Amino acid sequence: MPVEILLFRGCWFLGDFVCAVYCFFSFLVVSVSVGNMVLISIDRYVAICDPMLYPTKVTMKRVQFSIYLCWIFSTVHASWIPRDFLKYPEKYSSCYGECLVVVNSPEAAVDLVVTFLGPFLIITVLYMRVFVVAVTQARAMRSHVASVPQQRSGTVIAKKSELKAARTLGVVVLAFLLCSCPYYCFTVAADYNLPGSSTGAAELWLLYFNSCLNPVIYALCYPWFRRSIKHILTLQILQPGSCEANIL
Repeated sequence: MPVEILLFRGCWFLGDFVCAVYCFFSFLVVSVSVGNMVLISIDRYVAICDPMLYPTKVTMKRVQFSIYLCWIFSTVHASWIPRDFLKYPEKYSSCYGECLVVVNSPEAAVDLVVTFLGPFLIITVLYMRVFVVAVTQARAMRSHVASVPQQRSGTVIAKKSELKAARTLGVVVLAFLLCSCPYYCFTVAADYNLPGSSTGAAELWLLYFNSCLNPVIYALCYPWFRRSIKHILTLQILQPGSCEANIL
């Protein structure tokens, strides 16, 4: 987002190499952010729709593998989409001091599917399933409270925790739509050469803002997330035995 200020002012004095690096990281950050959001939605889906098998399905090794795979895929995506620009960053510059990122229509279509339409479809389907199961469980809990009062406390607390996670995911998805729709709408309009369809700094800022908004949403909803951020920012994570710290 700060780099966009330089582009908005129209004077780029950091050179073609830094321009190419900025282009790569701009695609990488957005792709990783969306990929993590998809992984979180899958986690919530398994936790609510199949809670008995959650400990066996969502293991530490599978979580690590999924995160590694997300970063690898995002790196490949961020390298392939603007590959022509990364090879020849000065090709599309009309004058010295310009950093103009140009993505061809086929690559733009792939980016639209991979980082917007595809994730939105996956998250929407999973979230609808989570919502239906959560409502069904809530009704079943209310109907059995009177007959099994001794199990009420533990069951209600567990379900409330999972439902809160699902609601948080809903807020994240809504923010994703509000921040991403303007950019991709202008991108699609530009492919059809519609008047006034060029993507501006405001649309890019919204797209990048979504990536930094997600941690804020989690920080506001989860005390353990706030403690984790504090643990990292105060460099306590570098202390011996920090992995055993209790943040719950």
